[in-house]
Amino acid sequence: MSPGDAISFNLTDWFVDRHIREGHGQKVAIRCDESVYTYDVLAADVNRAGNGLLRLGLQDEQRVLLLLPDSPEFVIAYFGVIKIGAVAVPTGTAARTADYDYFLRESKARILIVHSTLFAEVAPILGSQHSLRHVIVVGERRPGCMHWNEWLAQNSPELDAATTSAEDVAFWLWTSGSTGLAKAAVHLHYDWVCCCRNYSVEVLGIGPDDTTFSSSKLFHAYGLGNGLMFPFYAGASTVLFSGKAQAKAVLGIAQTARPTLFFSVPTLYAQMLQEAERESYCLDSIRVAVSAAEPLPAEIFRRWQRKFGVEILDGIGSTEALHIYLSARPGDVKPGSTGKVVPGYKLRIVDSDSREVSPGTIGDLHVSGDSIAPYYWNRRQLTAERMLGHWFSTGDKYWMDEDGYYWYAGRSDDMFRVSGQWVSPFEVESALIEHECVLEAAVIAYRENTELYTPKAFVVVREGIAATPDLARELQEFVKHRITPYKYPRHIEFTDKLPKTAAGKLLRYKLRGLASGTFI
Repeated sequence: MSPGDAISFNLTDWFVDRHIREGHGQKVAIRCDESVYTYDVLAADVNRAGNGLLRLGLQDEQRVLLLLPDSPEFVIAYFGVIKIGAVAVPTGTAARTADYDYFLRESKARILIVHSTLFAEVAPILGSQHSLRHVIVVGERRPGCMHWNEWLAQNSPELDAATTSAEDVAFWLWTSGSTGLAKAAVHLHYDWVCCCRNYSVEVLGIGPDDTTFSSSKLFHAYGLGNGLMFPFYAGASTVLFSGKAQAKAVLGIAQTARPTLFFSVPTLYAQMLQEAERESYCLDSIRVAVSAAEPLPAEIFRRWQRKFGVEILDGIGSTEALHIYLSARPGDVKPGSTGKVVPGYKLRIVDSDSREVSPGTIGDLHVSGDSIAPYYWNRRQLTAERMLGHWFSTGDKYWMDEDGYYWYAGRSDDMFRVSGQWVSPFEVESALIEHECVLEAAVIAYRENTELYTPKAFVVVREGIAATPDLARELQEFVKHRITPYKYPRHIEFTDKLPKTAAGKLLRYKLRGLASGTFI
């Protein structure tokens, strides 16, 4: 089946109801704290949610904003909205009141489903929303709002999926990249099938006996694929964790829940390695670990493999492409490389004139594939700039070696010149992380009094290490001996943590603001 062939296709029918039809309703779908949901129990609640939304007057392609932690309620709401032909809009749980005001206005959401622990952030702006008609609260009751449990229980567990097509809109995902105001990438009913078939099956080899666990949350593309869509495509099981993704908690769950597929981000892998020095953890159930959101430094790959005996497969994807389109393979990893193109996608590296470059030459990475969003909501100009016919301009700089492996060189707007020669921040960061005292590092272009730019590094040291001027000088010499000397950081500033998005992407523009004295 391909998008063009699937005249009638509903995402929820394929990812949930199909398993009931195939006789797998008793299979465990979700484990979350003490809760266990089989596919048939989940399907009944999805139907109740869909029926309840219809009773509230929700119509085709109207939006429902989901402000929920990773939980069965998130899954039920997400699939329930999509099953009736409406549009689910998962939204981050760490934003502030002004952000939620923007999300509600931008989406023109008719219904908000929000957890009671997050209600205080949205309460001040609910009365000013012209499109919002209903608020449903999960958890504790809130005055003037419907309560999830009561609302769900009064609805029928029987519901036929809406007659949607593969190319109807199913959900939005917010993306701000590393700068700017969030915009919505609009995705279609069939998009997840492409990602699951191309990546989770062809690269990870997922099957019904697998159990997934993702530290990255369901409200963004990477976590939504890892923790929900991949296992539900295969009829497998997922472990959901509603709490904050901290190293000790994530390692504890990975040890007790015994997932076979584990997904995280480089920052957390580094923190988990540090935690594993203090306490012993057994992760022998994991057959494949995956990393995305940021490039995975080679040193973290090596340390993780030595500690836990399992490879981390680095990959790159985007909210626009929905998930990973370039990835290392099990048993075929070049540490520091992002691997090779995922089946079902095409890649090209081009120069400023959109001409393909030869191997070894850095250029702009473009991707083509059936999962790519057709447009950004309310962003016509940006859509025209980034969605180039069949190609999507990723904004990443890459080069390909003679063996077909791709190597990350930085974001297009992060590269800078020193003494007339290009510097990739990622190359300098990777060199710094190889030092035994360094936990994380981020490099920016720093403008000197001469108006020329030099590299400046922000460094997070490992626990118990003193951040001293002597260490800074040692790190500078360390880098000089590992990469071309002109790239070494002329300035090093130690910091407790690096600013990042909820997806784990470095907010380099905030570091540039700090370096220039600009308050952000």
